[in-house]
Amino acid sequence: MALAQSLVKYENPVLVSKSQERHLRGRKGKAAAVAAAAAAGASSKTQQTEDILNAILPPTEFEDEGQLWLQKVSSTPATRLDVINLQEQLDLRLQQRKARETGICPVRRQLYDQCFDELIRQVTINTAERGLLLLRVRDEIRLTIQAYQTLYESSVAFGMRKALQAQQGKSEMEETIERLEDENRDLARSVQELKAKIEAIEKRESDRRALEEKKHAEEVAFLKRTNAQLKSQLETILAPVKK
Repeated sequence: MALAQSLVKYENPVLVSKSQERHLRGRKGKAAAVAAAAAAGASSKTQQTEDILNAILPPTEFEDEGQLWLQKVSSTPATRLDVINLQEQLDLRLQQRKARETGICPVRRQLYDQCFDELIRQVTINTAERGLLLLRVRDEIRLTIQAYQTLYESSVAFGMRKALQAQQGKSEMEETIERLEDENRDLARSVQELKAKIEAIEKRESDRRALEEKKHAEEVAFLKRTNAQLKSQLETILAPVKK
């Protein structure tokens, strides 16, 4: 009832009491501990297989209408038809739940995890040692996936921080650019004003120099005329003395 949607094959749920619940919880443990107990000698091969199955795939407990139910994985050996049905169910569930074919997809990962657990269950029933080895492989795969997930989450957080920093830096850079453009416009206006002042000064100095040159030329011409007159007067004065 509780795991009808799981690809792992379960037995029918059974009603348990509180005392039985504590007893069943006490029997749960690591696969290695169960394997050691089985190696030390269990009552029967079937019981050993069930204990190993319960350690690899612990029973699921759930409440329904105030009653506690327990559902264990099936210990029935799988046939070739069961494997074919498992493959068909996997494909059907992937299609029904619209799992993505590529990239990160939690739905696809969940279904493949269930499929792998079912394969471990089938192998464990036939050979417990293979089941325990597959359990190690499964746990290692899950640890690797968790490590990649942690790395992915940290890289996403790092990327978000860098994006925020870049956005903040972009805003600051835009403000700096705007400020520099304002300064550039102010400097351009200052350059134009200075050029206008230079042109005005040059024109004023040019006019003043032209006026001074004209004045100097007039003074030179006046001095030349005065010199000529004085020379003429001097010659006139000195002329009778020579006779």
